[in-house]
Amino acid sequence: MLNTNAISLFAFRNYSTKPFKTINIAGVPLNNQELLNAVYSGPFVTKAKEEFSNSQNANIQKWSAYVSGSVNRQEFLECALDWVSKGNVGDYMSKHRKDKNIDELKKYFNTVIDWVSRVFTDVESEMRGLEWGRLYEKYHKKTYNPAKISAGVHKLYGDPYIKNRRGIFEYILSGSVDTKLLDIRIFDEAIKRSVYAKQTKEAETKEISNCPHCAIGHDTNKSKIWSFGEMEADHVSAWSKGGATSAKNCEMLCKTHNRAKGNR
Repeated sequence: MLNTNAISLFAFRNYSTKPFKTINIAGVPLNNQELLNAVYSGPFVTKAKEEFSNSQNANIQKWSAYVSGSVNRQEFLECALDWVSKGNVGDYMSKHRKDKNIDELKKYFNTVIDWVSRVFTDVESEMRGLEWGRLYEKYHKKTYNPAKISAGVHKLYGDPYIKNRRGIFEYILSGSVDTKLLDIRIFDEAIKRSVYAKQTKEAETKEISNCPHCAIGHDTNKSKIWSFGEMEADHVSAWSKGGATSAKNCEMLCKTHNRAKGNR
């Protein structure tokens, strides 16, 4: 019978030799956690796998709302270890290798899961696989009103200008300040004024309109300098097609041309 632990250990020590990084002769690739389980095999790993790599565990359904990956491929275990070790999984497994219980691991993991489910009473698909361990460490000492949190999530989910829904949860936890987390469609005031000033200065030097579309036209607006209030910010590369909401991808257009442009 093939000794999978021996193969795993050999694979780990020969990490750059891809053909050996397999579980069996069928050639199934080993992932990092499977390799670590082999290297640090012992009572701790056995207990940990019984809890986090057991598809019959009644808690798996609840955990699946927040943890991504496969139970059978050790990805739930990897997540639990990552959270409790603050990313130092190998060091943690080495330290606890001979432990005959996993009390600390279970307690920390369930503490994080319970905190998330208390703060966010509505489960959204985008919550799965987020860095909940990091978010717990950073925000769990703050007080949150679950009803207000729920209302805030629903409001943001209904905002068509938000591109990154996965960022909504940290955005709310952090006080709804850092809009970069949302990859939002709207340019902020500072970017608009900066781009307006640059375009206007260049246009005045060339004696053309500060609206690029007017400048290439043939009517009286070809040399018109529009005021800031008469212009709107536009994505050079359309936001709906992946264009960033950044100064480099912003241009100021007169309202007529901006509203006629759409996503073309």
